[in-house]
This record gives sequence, C-alpha cells and structure tokens, in this order.
Amino acid sequence: MAQNETVLAGVLEIFRHNPQKQFSVDQIERQARRDRLGNFTDLVKALAYLEQEKQIITDGNGRYQLAKENTEVEGVFRANDKGFGFVRLDDEEADDVFINSDATKLALDGDRVKVKITAGGNPWNGKGPEGQVEEILERGASSIVGEYTPLEDLQVKISHFAGYVIPTNKKFKKYRVYVSENGLIPQMGDMVKVSLKTYPTEDLPDQMTGAVVEIIGNKNDPGVDIMSIVAEHDIRTEWPEDALEQANAIPDHVTEEERHEAGRRDITDQPAVTIDGDDSKDFDDAVVLWKLDNGNYHLGVHIADVAHYVKEGTPLDREAFARGNSTYLVDRVIPMLPFRLSNGICSLNEGVDRLVLSCDMEITPEGERVSYDIYPAVMRSHGRLTYNKVNQALRADVPDSDLEDKYVKVRPMLKDMAALHEILYKQRHARGSIDFEEPEAKIIVDEKGKPVDIVLHSRGTAEKMIESFMLLANETVAEAYYRKKVPFLYRVHETPEADRISRFFEFCSAFGLNVKADPNDIKPLDLQKVVTKTLGTSEESVVQMMMLRSLKQAHYSEDPLGHFGIAAKYYTHFTSPIRRYSDTMVHRMIHAYLEEGMGDDVKEHFKEELSEAADQTSMQERRSIDTERATNDLKMTEYMADQVGNKFEAVVSSVTSFGMFVQLENTVEGLIHISNLKDDYYSYDEKSMTLTGRTTHKKYKVGMPIKVVLTNANVEQHQLDFEVYDPDAKKRPHNDRGMGRRSGDRNFKGRSNYGGRDKSGERRHKPSRSNRGQRLGQSEKGNRRRPNR
Repeated sequence: MAQNETVLAGVLEIFRHNPQKQFSVDQIERQARRDRLGNFTDLVKALAYLEQEKQIITDGNGRYQLAKENTEVEGVFRANDKGFGFVRLDDEEADDVFINSDATKLALDGDRVKVKITAGGNPWNGKGPEGQVEEILERGASSIVGEYTPLEDLQVKISHFAGYVIPTNKKFKKYRVYVSENGLIPQMGDMVKVSLKTYPTEDLPDQMTGAVVEIIGNKNDPGVDIMSIVAEHDIRTEWPEDALEQANAIPDHVTEEERHEAGRRDITDQPAVTIDGDDSKDFDDAVVLWKLDNGNYHLGVHIADVAHYVKEGTPLDREAFARGNSTYLVDRVIPMLPFRLSNGICSLNEGVDRLVLSCDMEITPEGERVSYDIYPAVMRSHGRLTYNKVNQALRADVPDSDLEDKYVKVRPMLKDMAALHEILYKQRHARGSIDFEEPEAKIIVDEKGKPVDIVLHSRGTAEKMIESFMLLANETVAEAYYRKKVPFLYRVHETPEADRISRFFEFCSAFGLNVKADPNDIKPLDLQKVVTKTLGTSEESVVQMMMLRSLKQAHYSEDPLGHFGIAAKYYTHFTSPIRRYSDTMVHRMIHAYLEEGMGDDVKEHFKEELSEAADQTSMQERRSIDTERATNDLKMTEYMADQVGNKFEAVVSSVTSFGMFVQLENTVEGLIHISNLKDDYYSYDEKSMTLTGRTTHKKYKVGMPIKVVLTNANVEQHQLDFEVYDPDAKKRPHNDRGMGRRSGDRNFKGRSNYGGRDKSGERRHKPSRSNRGQRLGQSEKGNRRRPNR
C-alpha cells in the first residue's frame, strides 16, 4: 500500500509540475522510470486511479493532463454584457476561466479576482476550465463615463444624490451610478466622468455611487463623443501648472552654451532632411546619406534630443512619464509633450539649428553595417520634405522642372536612399523579417467631427525607405548598448506560443497551404514564407490577419529578448522621443553613459528604474491604442450609419459559431449573425472555420468574396450588422438557431486598426477573442503611428 501511495504521489507530481502539458503513457513511463516510481503495472493502476478521482483527465487514447478542479487562481475578470465572463489568468499560457452569470460575485469588468476552478478544461474537446469568483481582490474601474440625468427631471428625490449616470461602456450599461450632490452638478444630457465610491452589493446589485469630477460637455456638441472616449480611457489632457512653467522657461532656440557642450558635434553643414506626411507638425527624425570613397554608404539618422530638455525628475518628466506617449485620434492629437516643445525647440524644423542625438552608420553595398557612431550633435534641416513629393522625385519620368528647388537639390541623395533601402529590405527579408503590405485607412472628418470619407493609402518608396533607416538605427543602438553590458530599455517581441502557431497552421491547411515548420521551434522565416505564398491572392489579407492574431504582443523590457516580427536579435525604440517616453528614456541613458561613464553607480541607478519604465510605457501604449481604436470604431460606424440599406462588395474575414464577419473594400468590418442566414440552417466547423448549409450545402469560409447589405448601424455600440445580398435566395420562415448568441459577438472594428505602423516599421493590430473567450495574442510589427503614417 505504501508503495502504491508513493507511485500515486509521484505520478501526480509529474502532472502538477507540468499543468499545461499533455502526456502519453510512454512519456509518463519514461519520467516515472527516471524517478524510480515502480513498474509499468503500478503506473497504469496509478493513472486509472487518478482519473477515477478526477485528478487527471484523458482523451481516451492514452493521453493525459492534470485536472484543475478546486484549485484557486488569480486573474482579471472580463465581463460580457450578458452577465457571464472570463478570467484571464496571470499565467499567459493558461486558458481563460469561464464564469457563469451566477458565479461572478458581482465582479465588474477589469476587476482582479480570486477564482476557484469548479471544472477543469479538457484540451481534447476544446472545453476550457470553468470556475466561480471567490473574492474581488482589486477593483479595475475607479471611474466611469456616461450621460447624466438629474433626479429632479424625473420628479424623484433621493437623499444626498443629485442625479444618475448610465455608463457608455456596454460592460457597465446595466448599472445606474447615482452621483453625489457634493460633486460637480451637470445639466441634463451632459457627458460626465464619475469617480466611483461604492460598488454593486447583493442588496443593490445594479447600482453604484460616486461624484462627478469632470463635465465633458453636452452629448450633442461637436467633439464631445471623442473626448468622452478619451476620458473613459483615462488619457491625460490637462497640463500641470509646474510642467507648463518649465516648458515656457526653455529657450526657443539653441543657445551658445548648448552648442559648445562637451562632446556635442556641429553637423549643420550636412544636407540632412526630414521626410514626413503632408500634415505632420512635429519632426523628430532627419536623415542624410552619401557615398564613401570605398563604395560604402554613410547613413546618418539624427533624432531630436528631447532628453536634453526633459530632465529626469522634473515636472515635465513626471508628466511625460505619466502619459507614456502621444495619442493620435481621428480629429486631434493628445501630445506627450507641450506644444511649445513638440512643435518648437524639439522639432527639427527646416532651416533652424536643433539639438539631436545622432546615429551614423557605414553600410556596404551588400547591406552589412560595418561601423557606427552614436553622439550628441547640433544639426540644421536642409528641407522639410513630404512622402508624396519624395515619391514623385523618385520617379524617372518626372523632370526636375516639375519639382520644387529643394527636391531638385537633394534628388541624387534621395535616389541613393532608395537604392540603400532596397539593399536593407532584401537583407531583412533574407533573415526572416515578416513584412505585410496593405493599405492604411484614414477617416476624414469635417469641422464638426462628422466623418465624411474613408481614404485608403498605400505606402510608397519614401515611406518604406524611412522605415528601413529607422529600423536600422533602432537595431544599431540596441546592439551597441547590449555589447557595452549596461542596463538598457529594449523593445521586445517574443517567440509565439506553439499551440497558437499550430492552430494557425491548421487554418492555413484549410486554404491548401502546406506549411513545413515545427510550431515548437518556429522561426520568423517560416511565417514570412506563408506571407509570400499568399501575396496577390484573395486569401492574403485574412491569412495575414490570422497570423497577427497568433503572435504575441510587443512590449518594453529591460531584458534583450529580441524582436520576432522584425527578426532582430537586438531592438529598441530610439527614433521618436517627442511622442514616446520609451525613446526619451533611451536617450537619457545614452547621455548618462556618454557623460558620466559606465560605473556601478550609473548602472545601478538605471537598473532600479528600468522595470517600472518598461511596465509604464507598455501599459500606456495599450491605453492609447485602445483609445485610438475606440474612436476609429465610433467614426467608422457613424460614417456607415448613413448607408443602411446599401449593397457592398465584401470578403469574409472571420467565421464563428454565431455567424461571420465581413470586411468591405473601404476596410470597414461588421457581422452577419447566423440568425440572418435565412436560406438554410448552418452548422459551424471549427477546424476549417466554415459555415455549411444543411440543405443547400452552401459553404461560407474565410477569404470568400461576398455581396452584403448593411441592415443596422448602432453608433452607440460601434456595431454594424449585415445580411447576405442574394435576391434569388429562398428565405425560410423562421430561424431561431443561433438567437441569443449575441453574447459571443465582437463589436465592429475598423480595419485601420490592423494597418497602423510608424517609421520604425512596427505594426499594431487589434486583439481578438475566440467565442470561448480565450486570449489570442497580438503583435505589432510596430508601435505607434501618426495619423498619416
């Protein structure tokens, strides 16, 4: 008996130390033999007993995994507006835990909770774990935004309360938030921000209380819709007085003292230029190129020296750190730095001297960087160039007479830049950098904020060559300071998880794409080959989209974990300090190492700061992206609201058990719910991601062209509904199948959220949730972009 208990305990330990792993009997036997747990008969008996006791689960074919009933875990609760929710666990590899509506313990979306697992997941039938909330550890929402209604207008009086607010966030819409008489008192129809004081209780499960801390404006006033989203995401818009005083005290020109600082070089004679979009106002990067006598290229990338002006620990630094980055919305920019700096002394404006941190690189005609130099300098922009006009200057059929003088002067340099870009691009491609090319969608709004058009823009050579140069500068700086063995801030993008890549490969096989790669040892080049195979096909965009969803999310880290998407061993963000605090932090460290040396005191100082800086910049980046996405969703839905009843050409972008999402040619996306497929009863095949009609055998699959009719545009919920346009379709009288499944629906999301990229070549895209709520990773080939990038 003692021997049996030893075997039981030992076998269970194998599972406990590998809770996500699925074991075959052979694997368990090998491990048990190493641990000297007994013979094969004892092992089989132990497995049978553990299965009977529900300690492990099996697929019935000799594979086993730990069951997780009655264990307690912690994570963040993500509510569904139907009442149930999922808890995303701290262990990123673990499946989300489903929480039924009667087991939430009144947790709100975003709350940190302790969960008891009541039913373990079964990886062999796709069923995730289920649980119940045991305790709310920390509230996720400290404030809400919504529309105010005075109680007096309802002829109701509740002691100490002036009115109530219905939140705009659909996850909170069922709650009525009563606001105190002691806070600000808005008017009927005002959009307000409320600081929450009390949360739902068993006696009052649908109520909260708080005080109005900000009156955003009447819901019908122009711009209030955007600013309500800004307030809801806690984006900082007001400047502290001491930060503005510091900004106003900074000279608006380079002083003689600054010009002659130790180590700062004068490169004002170099014909450096800025190349940006037509409507850019702040210029934080300039480039220059010439051929060396040995046939190599000299590439200079000169970046605004923001860290010189924003000193550590000052009011400006504290506010920039809190903001994390600039937020670029449809109709406005919420900057990280005050206008006086971002568009003034820190902006590399044409014809004026500016302080920069420079990265000079020598590159062979084969694209190998053979030397580099990183140093502070004074430069002068010899031209404010735009992408459109540079692309024109690069065309052989455009004569000099059609160009402005400043473009004619630098035209030879621009052509050399384009040639170097081609060399660098081929080199990145050879090492496996995953490069997507798709149009970006820009929403055009009028003076009242009403969307009037969605314009698609494809990147030209000018955009791509600047991207190449910024990528190389970022890699060069990262590698330089990694080799110096000093603390540094890196931009990292980790290798994707094997199970997500396996699911992506299964998805590819449905398109006849035979991917020969090991999901457990995936390389960027493996995924790049998939992209190459789909170029120019109808499946191109959806395969790229599914690939992006399979990748992890890029973030900042003090550890040099590499960048999978760019296939770079070392990578940082160095090139945009006006709009990203991460880059300002990188500049600050470079200055310190150059000026103070690399002694233990300097290294220890930054080592203590880097973890917090990485967490803050990563978190604020997510906050800004979510805000940008929400405003795009709002304006795209608003734009489509005038087109209800119109027919559109579309492509199926995703298929689920509750319907399918379609994307229009203007990049707008919406849902065809399964209840609106009225010509047949449709069943969902998860493996092939298809919907098939029971009688007609009609099949809908990802990438399929389809003609649709817009039937509904819910601007408030940012949601679009479509139906298949088929005038000859035979409609069945009733289809209740799939009704009530809106709980699994996702809101409409604009395709522009996939396409955003900045000069450093990285891309962002929206996260997606499966209908079981499991987290699907996301990656950027990039970070931020300005609206025109």
